[in-house]
Amino acid sequence: MKLVLLGPPGAGKGTHAKKLGGAYGLRHLATGDILRQEIRGGTELGGRAKGVIEKGGLVSDDLINEMMAKQIESGGADKGFLLDGYPRTINQAEALDVFLKHHGIKIDAVINFVTSEQVVIDRLSGRRVCAKCGGNFHVHNIPPKKEGICDFCGDALVQRKDDKPETVRHRLETYRKETSPLIEYYRQQGLLHDFPADQGVEPLQVELRKFFEKAGLVQ
Repeated sequence: MKLVLLGPPGAGKGTHAKKLGGAYGLRHLATGDILRQEIRGGTELGGRAKGVIEKGGLVSDDLINEMMAKQIESGGADKGFLLDGYPRTINQAEALDVFLKHHGIKIDAVINFVTSEQVVIDRLSGRRVCAKCGGNFHVHNIPPKKEGICDFCGDALVQRKDDKPETVRHRLETYRKETSPLIEYYRQQGLLHDFPADQGVEPLQVELRKFFEKAGLVQ
């Protein structure tokens, strides 16, 4: 399967991608993770991206397209993958179409995780992270054994600045403006499938598995 995952911050794309990747042997290609990996690795692409970011700019569509094409090809373009956070614009989607056509393959489905604003705010504003080891917790859903303390390394847990409610609302508005055209782009192609992501992880995983079976994407 070759899937694109769409959804706002807090929709659970990363969580579901990991579960689907494990269940069906799909590579989880998340734009943010790959960008950080390229920068840490000191690659030519990473150096170009770092230079833009350090100047306060946004990484261009062309650079993101190049980076993601490299990642898809590195594992075999014909192998199954989940694209998380890519494409994010119409330009990126069109470039992806051209790239896949060149390799004689296509996207099987675009999974759109539909969430309500309040659920996203509750999920993200309750998230706590460990700055030392990167451990992720949630004050209600995944509480640490000791309040405010990381289970793994014992360091203090913090709330990221971009997880504060007012910042989350701004992130959601930005997402809606950026992604609405992309949702319509894939809907017109008959590839977009909406799934209610306010529900828990396991019930939604059941819905996704049923969809894949009904669509003939898995045996």
